[in-house]
Amino acid sequence: MTSKEKYLFELLKQSIFSTFSVSYPTTEVIEDWKGETIVAFQEDLFEKLKAKVSEKWFYTYIKNTPEKLPRIDILNLLSNYVGHDSWNAFKMVHSKEESRPKKHSKKLYWLLLLLPIVLFAFNRLIAKNTFEFCFIDDIKNEAITKTTIDIKIVHDNESPIHLKTNDSGCFSYETTKDIIKFVVQSPYHKTDTIVRHINSNGNQIVKLKPDDYALMLHYYTNGNIKEWKKHKQQLSDLFADDATIYRLFENNIGVEIYSKREFIRTLTIPTKALKRIEILDKTLENEKIITLKFMMK
Repeated sequence: MTSKEKYLFELLKQSIFSTFSVSYPTTEVIEDWKGETIVAFQEDLFEKLKAKVSEKWFYTYIKNTPEKLPRIDILNLLSNYVGHDSWNAFKMVHSKEESRPKKHSKKLYWLLLLLPIVLFAFNRLIAKNTFEFCFIDDIKNEAITKTTIDIKIVHDNESPIHLKTNDSGCFSYETTKDIIKFVVQSPYHKTDTIVRHINSNGNQIVKLKPDDYALMLHYYTNGNIKEWKKHKQQLSDLFADDATIYRLFENNIGVEIYSKREFIRTLTIPTKALKRIEILDKTLENEKIITLKFMMK
């Protein structure tokens, strides 16, 4: 690769960085991209031009110093990505810039190199991502609104932030970070840790597994027979009359089949076995559970 080709390819790399950063703000120079950033670039390229470059190609030509230029079809593709008709068109525009007095050309190069980084670094500092999540009961498939859920936002090297769900069983949180990690705690649901990237924030529903042991124990210790009967009826309403419930055993040693009545009885007596129940799978028909698989841990 000649010195002129190297210069033009470096300009192309910086133009790629500037174009990509419009959709995906980043302060990392293109040579430091890895993992999710490379994948995001591949997807942005495909979305705009219906073509991709492989991760191997990216490492060979972007993260390392290649001995020769990439194939002309790849150079044309990337030139299209940054707004030029072809690699020749890109070279023509930037060769004119290079032919100007050297002092101005050098200033232009550094301006092209640094300006996008400064702009997007600033945007990165002030821009906020809004994460929104709502919680539903994994068995009842209903929003959890009667019980307030405690949310603990976890950040590396920072103290946790504590929030609670609103009347709709939801919460929202603004942050400059692209990833959120939080621990969910509820009196009658099992504790869970959720990690979500802003790009997948369209999936705002989080299913929580119920802790029926804690619920039944609460009813029994408080002598709340009325609520216990109500809960038992609610469970009964969830299942079809001919529902089949399978209890699976660890190490595949067999399967035990429960009737609807037998399984509900198991769920409405606060024994230690109830605390170990884990629902594995369920099938719905006409909004009723017709098959369910569970295991005692």
